Amino acid sequence: MAAKLRLADLLAGLSLVADLGYGLVPGHAMRSCLVGVALGRKVGLSERDVAETFYTLLLSHVGCAAFSHEMSAVFGDELMANRAAARTNFADPKDIFVTLIPESTRGLPPLARARTAAFIVARGRELGRSYCSTVCEIAKETARRIDLPEGVQSALLQVKESWNGSGFPQGLRGEEIQAPARIARVASEAVLFYDLGGVDLSTHAVTRRAGSLLDPALVHDFVVNAHGLLEEAAAGDPREAILAAEPEPVVEKHEDDLPDVASAFGDLVDLKTPFTHGHSKEVARLAKGAAERLSFDGPATERLYVAAFLHDVGKVGISDQLWEKPGPLTGPEWEQVRMHAYHTERILATSKALEPVARIAGMHHERLDGSGYHRGCRAGEIPEPARVLAAADAFQTMTEDRPYRAALDLERAAKELEALAESGKLDPAAVAAVVETAGQRVHRRRELRPGGLTNREIEVLRLVARACSNREIADQLHISQRTAEHHVQNTYAKIGVTTRSAAALFAIKHDLLPSLES
Repeated sequence: MAAKLRLADLLAGLSLVADLGYGLVPGHAMRSCLVGVALGRKVGLSERDVAETFYTLLLSHVGCAAFSHEMSAVFGDELMANRAAARTNFADPKDIFVTLIPESTRGLPPLARARTAAFIVARGRELGRSYCSTVCEIAKETARRIDLPEGVQSALLQVKESWNGSGFPQGLRGEEIQAPARIARVASEAVLFYDLGGVDLSTHAVTRRAGSLLDPALVHDFVVNAHGLLEEAAAGDPREAILAAEPEPVVEKHEDDLPDVASAFGDLVDLKTPFTHGHSKEVARLAKGAAERLSFDGPATERLYVAAFLHDVGKVGISDQLWEKPGPLTGPEWEQVRMHAYHTERILATSKALEPVARIAGMHHERLDGSGYHRGCRAGEIPEPARVLAAADAFQTMTEDRPYRAALDLERAAKELEALAESGKLDPAAVAAVVETAGQRVHRRRELRPGGLTNREIEVLRLVARACSNREIADQLHISQRTAEHHVQNTYAKIGVTTRSAAALFAIKHDLLPSLES
């Protein structure tokens, strides 16, 4: 019989992905969850609503990486911009000039600062709407994929709504916003400012937002109990506290369900840049196929499969201005990029369910001659599963476009991979198994026109996923811009999304992104 895994343990560990991607202090989501659950119980929520609050807070920021491309295009370092936005009281227009603009443009050259400030003033609300809609839609879809209740899914769609109706994506106001979403926003804001300046700053910040962004009654109840709520959440190991605070009945997953959870988070991470959509999914397929060809036993194959889905979760902590840089990276920039493998390992190691795959996932850039990272391991230190993962990741990366080069076809990628084996960097057996798996890969049977999409709309969907503008879509398909806009609107309506990243996630799920043929 398959072992049982606590979903709270999985999500507590993976919530660190959201903390990194949002530019928050590690553990923010877990401590916000503890504050929100305790506050919910103090105000008399039913245990069902407390449970919905619990999962809403663990997942409320998981969609932030999906808007990294757009944020980086405006601000450069989207992580710094995320931190600035989180601290800004958008109900007070003055705070946009006092907090958002200075903090989000810090370090930019004067002309770039002026341009970014002008963009914020002219189009900041439009950007905010797109950001909130993306975060909420992606979080809701993630909850759906891991079989959380509809109440959690609905709350995640509402976590960016405001008490006065000025929020997004639906413009709900007051008690139209369900209680778990209202509590989640109070708790998250409270913990953010507690990390910045303690209890006094936290209570001051949420009080200033009461009646505008936040439910005033909940703010009152929070402020009355702030010292106990915040300091208890900050004491000890938040992951252990999360497991103790989890509402009954405890939600468990079968060990066999772990790849599905891992796949959901791998897809989230791959939304960070338009050219990596579906990357982890393909690496997992290659790695699993190679493992079977190398006669790995069942448990070892499944561990590798899960590690492959999650190998890049650490990428969310590195700004898109590096991932999308069209030219060579500088030495200091390379040092930042290399940290993503370290972040991956440490994130996974915090969960009892994921700790067994943490080291394998964190070694996906190691090389047999010691030239890899993040440890610089040599052959004797690299286990066979990590060797397979390294080969699968390298091969899949070669077949994807990057800002500094075009994708290689399968034949050229196979030759490049074999050259790395001959030079002593990759394991020859792992390379052979990956190449064989890729060469034998047949087109997966796709759902016939999912969502009722026409062939033209599928073409449009693929271009939207690549972050093409309506003008670029029109140019690529040799149609007018107005026709392109019409196709985009129809496509969004048919698949039930309003944002580019949610459309890209739909394309990943249904295997609609183009793949190279051998």
